[in-house]
Formats: sequence, structure tokens, C-alpha cells
Amino acid sequence: MRVAIIGAGVSGLTALKCCLAEGLAPTCFERSQDIGGLWRYTERIEDCRPSLYASVVSNTSKEMSAFSDFPYPEDFPVFMPHARLLEYLRRYAEHFGLRQHIQFGTAVVSVRKRPDFAATGQWDVVTETDGTRASHVFDAVMVCSGNFWEPTLPLQCFPGIEKFQGQYFHSRQYKHPDMFQGKRVLVVGMGNSGVDIAVEASRIAAKVMICTGRGAWVFSRVFDHGYPWDMIFNTRFMSLVRNSLPGALTRGLISHKVNQRFKHENYGLQPENSCLVREPVLNDDLPSYILTGKITIKPGVKEFKENSVIFYNCPEEEPIDIVVFCTGYNVSFPFLEEADIKVENKHASLYKYVFPTHLQRPTLAVLGLIKPLGAIMPVTEMQARWVTRVFKGLCQLPPRSVMENEVMEKKKNKVRWFGLSFDEVLKTDCLVYSDEIASFIGAKPNVLALLFRDPKLALSIFFGPCTPYQFRLQGPGQWDGARQAILTQWDRILKPTRTRVTSSSSSAWPSFLTLFGFLLLMAAVFFAFQ
Repeated sequence: MRVAIIGAGVSGLTALKCCLAEGLAPTCFERSQDIGGLWRYTERIEDCRPSLYASVVSNTSKEMSAFSDFPYPEDFPVFMPHARLLEYLRRYAEHFGLRQHIQFGTAVVSVRKRPDFAATGQWDVVTETDGTRASHVFDAVMVCSGNFWEPTLPLQCFPGIEKFQGQYFHSRQYKHPDMFQGKRVLVVGMGNSGVDIAVEASRIAAKVMICTGRGAWVFSRVFDHGYPWDMIFNTRFMSLVRNSLPGALTRGLISHKVNQRFKHENYGLQPENSCLVREPVLNDDLPSYILTGKITIKPGVKEFKENSVIFYNCPEEEPIDIVVFCTGYNVSFPFLEEADIKVENKHASLYKYVFPTHLQRPTLAVLGLIKPLGAIMPVTEMQARWVTRVFKGLCQLPPRSVMENEVMEKKKNKVRWFGLSFDEVLKTDCLVYSDEIASFIGAKPNVLALLFRDPKLALSIFFGPCTPYQFRLQGPGQWDGARQAILTQWDRILKPTRTRVTSSSSSAWPSFLTLFGFLLLMAAVFFAFQ
């Protein structure tokens, strides 16, 4: 079975590896000359490619971000600069022999259903290399082109911007902070990129403001007792608690937790009241920079003047020289017909964020078009493992009506009575979603069965971080090294930081921390229902 893979970034590489593992015949088309996608930094901004700024560091820790059968080297930092993450992807590609299946410098021009698609599910794929076009026939297509290359710049939403005489640009254009030297800077939008850019600018700018209409919870990469945030937050136990309690109580517990570090209301960051969870900001510096006056938080922009800006509920004008719009990206598939994947308001109508619901044959899949509360790399890998088995006919999709109903329900962003409900940007909890996809292929770990067979492993899986290795303990693609990877995950986290070892050093503390957290949460639940 011949499979076309579009893009050789994170999603494309794991799609390629999963195709090979299932005995398929993949060909990956990459328009640039190298692998890495988003994580391959270049000084020059290239068309139809993502663009990073030089100081980017991953927001998820290495153990939570690893592919499930390929742990990061123990000496890699816990949160990685783009260069180290790219190095990991290169090692992954070399280890599994992926490069020989990639055609570099080859852009996909069009992907169209063949006339006999209803019977064969095949696609006509046209590619272009050095100005020369070629046609191919594939049995299936995996779209791994990402969605961080076509910026959204809604200037029509900012009255007076046409009169503004200063400089403005989208965050995709940003590389280094030198341009902000001595300038008065406004950052529009409070996502991770916006806050990163504001923090960098504030070190050399005369003044920096961030405007946000909705606010955001701000997490630190350094969580309880100095451990990575996601290894404490994303455990099976914590997920069970979050999704079993009434939604209001769950949100209250999270609000209490994030406000323990600093009270968001006092810093102008408190999110507007909502029953939907929005994407948190991961930044270690923002609170102290607000506290020291380097950054000021402002409400939404009401109007731009020639050399200033007016904010809502703030009558005075604020002089500015540069505006950075951190307003996100469009979802776009220029090589596909609009009827094949329907995109509305930056969202594609896909079953489980992967499969179009209306095709007669499930031979087109999109990987990585999801923003989970957690690491994206193992999520895309799980998607790829599922997709390849659907292509082979080993997993079946539900009827079209069932898939369409689920997609429609998700669009409504209904508030659930229990657990967390997510907004239109932050799609889902990575653990819940990964478990669901893993259950389709028989790779979801059975904690209860393990408790009798291997209690040490079972307790690590349930109370410890939900690292991707858990999904290689059973099912297709089972990996013999999964158990050892799980039991040594804290050692790899501590290796790059514990460079001065004391006599009392131990890696067992997270277990006691989890037990203490368990007792606290049970007490909270008990008193909540009194």
C-alpha cells in the first residue's frame, strides 16, 4: 500500500516511521532541504514554512515530549532549545532509517481523488521539484504540513491601524530583539509567543505593553518542588480527579493552584470568567517583569492613532513605536480541494481531529492539527499509529453519521457537568485523547491488570507522569524497553540538573509528593460535599 506523507516535521517523521512499522510503502515529500519542520530554525523567513525566533524553548519536558519508543538522551536539558529538539529529530530519523524515504526539495502541488475513488480510495498527487512537475498515484495520503506558516493578521479588527506611522508586523517575522532597542513596544495577544517576545523586548526596550481582552493563567515550567510542570500535572491520578469532580470544583482547584504562585488578578492577568479552559501561558519571567515595571498588561485595543494607541477603559493615549501582532495562524491546505477538508473559522471538520467524515474511503488523514493541554509530539505519534491501521483495514471508523454528530458536538463547545471543558483553541486533554486513540488499536495500558502482575510498574503508571512509553507496553508496536523507560524516567529528568550531588540526593521524592497530593485532594473532595 503506497502512502504519501506531506511534510517531514514532527508529524511527518512519526507518520513515516509508523507506516514502515506496519509494512506500508511510504514516500514523504518535503519542500525544504531538511527535516525538522517547525523546529528547524533559519535566520531567513521562508515561504510556506514555519518560522521560529532564535530563543525558542520547548514548553513541555523531554520525557513527556518523547516518541514512545525513543527516549531523549539523559544529558539533554529538561526543556529544550530548538537546536536540541532538532538534534533529537535527526537521531530519530537516523535510528529508524527514515531519510531514504524522504524526497527533499519537493513541494506537493495538488492532491485529488481519482475517478475510481469510491472503489479504490486512491489519490492523484502532483509534486514539483526544481520547476519540474511529476504525477503519482497513492493508495492513501497523510497530511503533516502543520499550521504555523500562514499567519492571521486581522487588521480590520484594529480601527486606525492604517494611520499608524510606526512599525507593525506579525510575530512570524520576529527573530531577534535588537529591533526593540529604546523603543516603545505593544504586543497584541497573550499566547506563548506573545509573552516570550514581550519578555525579550523588555530587556532593551524603553517600554513594553501586552494587551489582552481575555487574560490567561500563567504557568511556570518549574512546578512543585522544582519538577517540570507537565510531569506533575499530567498524571493518570490527577486526570482521574480532574475528570471525576464537578466542573466548577475542578476549575476552582486549578484556579487555587495557579494563584498560589501569584494572584493573577493583582497582575492584570486573571482570565475572564468562563466555564471553558483556555490555553495557559508557559513563562517563568512574566510575573517578575510585571512586578519590576518592565512589562505592563493592558486591556484590548480600542483604536490606533498616528503614534499612539487607546485601550478600552483607558481614556489616555499610550505612545508606541512598534506593534507586534501575535494573532495566531490560519488552517490551510492549498494542495487539497476545499470539499475534501472543510475549514471554518480556523477549524477543520475532522473526526478525532484526524479523518474527514464525508469521504467514501478513509484514505486521507491529517496529523498534528490539534492543540492539547500537554505535549503534541506523542499525540501525533498516537494519531499516526491509529491512522496506519485504519489504512490497512485493521481498525474501522464508525458510520459517517456518528462521526459527523461527534464533530458537530465538539464545535458547540458544550460545558460538561464533570471534568474540564475546553475552548475552541485548546482542544483537549492530551492524556484523555491519547488514551482514547490508544484504545482503538489496543495500546492503552491496563493499570488494574498490571497491579497484580507488576505492582511497581502499575503504581508508576497511575501516580507518576503519563509518559508516552506507557503506550508501548502492549498492543501493536509493543516495545521491550517500555517498562525500563518508565521506571527510569525521573533519572533522565534529574541527570542534567543534578550536577552537584549531595549525600541526601534521591529520585524517589515525586512518589511521596504524589501521595501527599492524593491526601490533600481527597480531603478537598470530602469537605466539598459536606
